[in-house]
Amino acid sequence: MIIGIPACAKALSTMPFHQTPARYAQAVLGGVAALPVLIPPLGQPMLGLLDNLDGLLVPGSPSNVHPSHYRGGDSETPDSHDLERDRTTLPLIRAAIAAGVPLLAICRGVQELNVALGGSLIQRVHMLESRMDHRAGPGTLEVCYRPKHPISATGSLARILGADSIEVNSLHGQAIDRLGDGLVVEASAPDGTIEAVAMPSAPGWLLGVQWHPEWQFAENPHSVAIFAAFGDACRVRERDRAARNHRRA
Repeated sequence: MIIGIPACAKALSTMPFHQTPARYAQAVLGGVAALPVLIPPLGQPMLGLLDNLDGLLVPGSPSNVHPSHYRGGDSETPDSHDLERDRTTLPLIRAAIAAGVPLLAICRGVQELNVALGGSLIQRVHMLESRMDHRAGPGTLEVCYRPKHPISATGSLARILGADSIEVNSLHGQAIDRLGDGLVVEASAPDGTIEAVAMPSAPGWLLGVQWHPEWQFAENPHSVAIFAAFGDACRVRERDRAARNHRRA
């Protein structure tokens, strides 16, 4: 199986790079038992890769979706955008859903999923009086990625987890506001922040989560369950894709 992972556009010492944290590919290899392939943020031409993918994992990133994509007004985080990634992931997500490609969206990925389907985002959750601060805060990676708060889970996510409440990490400054078309809420934090969505009408498997199940996934049974469910859906896609190719031959 081949799982595509959209990369971010970065500048290192003025040189442009395409990259994403290694843990996403490691989770695909170890948790899904599939080969991870990074998708460069080169816009619409990347849609041509979908016919060769068995799944799409849209990863997290320090950058934020630009509010121009959801009529969100002026950016409240003007130094934290990746327009090249936006131009790639938003059409890629829509095309993947239409093609029935299994899709797992994580952190920035679930925000991209929501925007791709016509939804909007809260640009700075911690500035709302009714919400907690969902950002990582200072400390080592182990401190930043430790479980921070519970979520209540329903629907397909609760079935995958085998639980209706778990503890999750929290490293995001933005969150879903208005839901995108077809999405349903499948988990929330105690302050009402949306933590997971699904799309019952999608032709293929789809799950978006606001936390980071890829972080040391093998040590967390709930993370293992999420990647296993994604892998099961990707194997169905792989068999269907192989059957189509056989018929064409």
